[in-house]
Amino acid sequence: MVKIRLRPGESLQAAVRRFRRLCERSGLPREMRRRAYYQKPSEQNRRARLRALKKAKKAEAARNKKKLKRKLL
Repeated sequence: MVKIRLRPGESLQAAVRRFRRLCERSGLPREMRRRAYYQKPSEQNRRARLRALKKAKKAEAARNKKKLKRKLL
């Protein structure tokens, strides 16, 4: 749980900005979106597998680009 105390001389707007930033860093909004609806375990696994494939494909493309760049130099 994220808690803040108003600092002496701090405006309410500044405190709200600080609170939002702390919430964002703690991952609270992401967790709320994730729990907004039920997801079957098989669906979670499927999405995780697709994320991993996408990440691997992106890394492979970056490696190929680097190899090509070295080859040209």
